[in-house]
Amino acid sequence: MISDQEAAAPVATQTRDQPLDGLAGDLAAFRPPCPERSVLAVAPPASGAGNWTGAPCAIRRGAEIFLAYRLRRPVGAGRGYAIEVARSADGVHFTPVLTITKEQMDAESLERPVLVDLPDGRWRLYLSCATHGTKHWRVEVMEASDPDSFDPATRRTVLPGDAARAVKDPVILHRDGTWHLWASVHPLSEGPDQADQMVTEYATSPDGLAWTWHGVALGRRCGEWDARGVRVSSVRFTPRGVLAYYDGRATAAENYEERTGLAAGPAPAVLAAVGREPAAQSAEGAGGLRYVSIVDLGDGRERLYYELTRADGSHELRTELR
Repeated sequence: MISDQEAAAPVATQTRDQPLDGLAGDLAAFRPPCPERSVLAVAPPASGAGNWTGAPCAIRRGAEIFLAYRLRRPVGAGRGYAIEVARSADGVHFTPVLTITKEQMDAESLERPVLVDLPDGRWRLYLSCATHGTKHWRVEVMEASDPDSFDPATRRTVLPGDAARAVKDPVILHRDGTWHLWASVHPLSEGPDQADQMVTEYATSPDGLAWTWHGVALGRRCGEWDARGVRVSSVRFTPRGVLAYYDGRATAAENYEERTGLAAGPAPAVLAAVGREPAAQSAEGAGGLRYVSIVDLGDGRERLYYELTRADGSHELRTELR
């Protein structure tokens, strides 16, 4: 469901840093990814530019980690042709349990999935779907009793976007009785050559289905490494505020090769980029390191999952224990 506020919300540029007083201690412990410490989780479907396994969303239930991710081929050869859901006992070696194709979703391409375990024990899967022949994106959702049982025939649209705005790649958390969402929003009214621009907008919901938008949470910074687009990829609440990883790019040419930055704010709707340089990037290829997903292992450790560019231009899915 879309609210009137979504249609009115602007695609804004962040022109000044928001105050981060009180978050210095949290930021000191919020370390960026370190690819040198990571290991391969899922390899790309083929070698070469445009072949990607990535855009991960990982969660823990009990002793297992469940991972949803996108499979992509180059433009003209399929783009985001499927998403997979997989499970693992050790967080490194995954067994796929479900594949959903773009044809099943009536989409030209699929992007980042979001896997959520519900308070009643069921599961929810949100999928970002490209509308055929356009730059428009929408987000659809399915529910199931198990991660291997999602049925595309039951899907429904929850973030439709509109003629002026494409919505995709949400980060969704349920906390203290409220559903929180940070989504990548792209302008469509400025022409197809400008639709790669993006900001992150924030929304809330009582049920994770009907959302109320609250405007831009993280905007682009003119003249900086994230001047063309910013996309929140994961969020952590602290007693003093909110910390986030985000993907950024300076130009349209850096589309698909975003690097990771850090952001923070006193509230989920008010985030500011931290620092003047990317916090993490690949040492190979075009430098892409994006879509960081955090999993709390429940024992003082955590795992990161992210998409990393290889020397041959393909993207693989890596995991890092810390």
